[in-house]
Amino acid sequence: MACIGDFDPFTAAIPATKVELTVSCRNLLDRDTFSKSDPICVLYTQGIANREWREFGRTEVIDNTLNPDFVRKFILDYFFEERQNLRFDLYDLDCKSDNLSKHDFLGQAFCTLGEVVGSLGSRLEKPLNGIPGKKCGTVIVRAEELSNCRESVMLQFCGNKLDKKDFFGKSDPFLVFYRSNEDGSYTICHKTEVVKNTLDPVWQAFKIPVRALCNGDYDRSIKVEVYDWDRDGGHDFIGEFSTSYREMSRGQSQFHVYEVLNPKKKGKKKKKYQNSGTVTLLSCLVDTELSFLDYIKGGTQINFTVAIDFTASNGNPSQPTSLHYMSPYQLNAYAMALRAVGEIIQDYDSDKMFPALGFGAKLPPDGRVSHEFALNGNPLNPYCSGIDGVMEAYYQSLKSVRLYGPTHFSPVINHVARYASAVTDGSQYFILLIISDGVITDMAQTKESIVNAASLPMSIIIVGVGPAEFDEMIELDGDEERISSQGRLAERDIVQFVPFRDYVDRRGNHILSMARLAKEVLAEIPDQFLSYMRTRGIKPGPLPPPYTPAAHPLLTRRVSRI
Repeated sequence: MACIGDFDPFTAAIPATKVELTVSCRNLLDRDTFSKSDPICVLYTQGIANREWREFGRTEVIDNTLNPDFVRKFILDYFFEERQNLRFDLYDLDCKSDNLSKHDFLGQAFCTLGEVVGSLGSRLEKPLNGIPGKKCGTVIVRAEELSNCRESVMLQFCGNKLDKKDFFGKSDPFLVFYRSNEDGSYTICHKTEVVKNTLDPVWQAFKIPVRALCNGDYDRSIKVEVYDWDRDGGHDFIGEFSTSYREMSRGQSQFHVYEVLNPKKKGKKKKKYQNSGTVTLLSCLVDTELSFLDYIKGGTQINFTVAIDFTASNGNPSQPTSLHYMSPYQLNAYAMALRAVGEIIQDYDSDKMFPALGFGAKLPPDGRVSHEFALNGNPLNPYCSGIDGVMEAYYQSLKSVRLYGPTHFSPVINHVARYASAVTDGSQYFILLIISDGVITDMAQTKESIVNAASLPMSIIIVGVGPAEFDEMIELDGDEERISSQGRLAERDIVQFVPFRDYVDRRGNHILSMARLAKEVLAEIPDQFLSYMRTRGIKPGPLPPPYTPAAHPLLTRRVSRI
């Protein structure tokens, strides 16, 4: 039986939304002598830890064409907070062998799933490469979020004549819901409140994403266990029943009554045992919610700004003990945090131009202290081209500025807030990444800046590097208690803080460390983004016109065994 004591509805893992990829190609190489190629597309995904490419699936084969529009789709779990690398290999099939080495290679293309969904209309076109000296044509990948992953359902249950478990009173029943996994195991996904001292409870209605209940598979088994609550945590098992989302959704027009069965009682009492009571589904209301991808597909741009701590507490950059030390062999903690987060966010920014700021340094030529300076040295245009441009500007700054202090966050927060306040129509959303090593010295001003920014389309990620205590930064993260300033509460939680040291791989795998960090700091961004859009009543922009492939003769498709 699954453990129910540690379940936290706010941290329970919910499967990502699912995205369907459709692949087309144009102007493929013709590798056949007497006819055109017979192409097939093979999709590979890359593991985060070992970076190995694994085959995910294959399309059907289309005979005799250089411009295939493949029918067979690829369905992938989508995580905003992960860099999901994809590789598309094209082959011309020459025989029925499953072995790809026996077929002619037509080229390949690399991208991330974020690049596809972040492109205009979620349509990405990439050149095929891999054959020196040859133009291999292009691959076109389109992404569509599966609609059944965007549904939420409001459910309400009541119990009737449940077994009495308490000696001096009636039971204190509650329900625990589990979704079944592919391997036959179960994962807890919801727990109701406890209704005290009754055998006929009516539980409050609750709302849950359909993907949390069944991962989008309407016929997947959902197990519901009924317990009698005990103060010591040793809750008594009353019984259980199974259902499915499809079965419950019929409850929109009729009540469903489930028998609660206790297998142990059934085994002992045999014919005399009927059930341990019943649970009735009183209502089932289905709602389709707007998703993060709806807004991205509608044209909302994510603007990324980075702000780096250049205070003296980081240590002399020329010394290996410094957090800013530029080793020829590996990235320092600042560079790892910057690349880990930036490489994911850049997929959602069309021009890939990012403002990069520093704070806490003395600037040349006069040595004035600045808490808001451009890493590229141009205060009128602090934009850098791509994450590589930001990294280069960071390294150049380390050679030209003098690390000083103190540590002020509010100037860089206000910098981004000025831009965010000018675009509040939902067409743009701003993310500020602050990387710092220690104690904030303008705490009151930083709180005020965050409270002001909470009403704007922006989120703030703070990554703490080094061994210091980060008590102030933890306080800014509004997960436990909503941040306030001068009696004003922040309208919403927009800050996510993590200490980088908690995500460093102990075996020295920096790629894994960066992936863990990005997953943690970016996981809250879609919900923060949606909370702004919903409270403002902002709907996604209109979808671009659908892509219509160029007309070409009707093609013969054949489903390949491979």
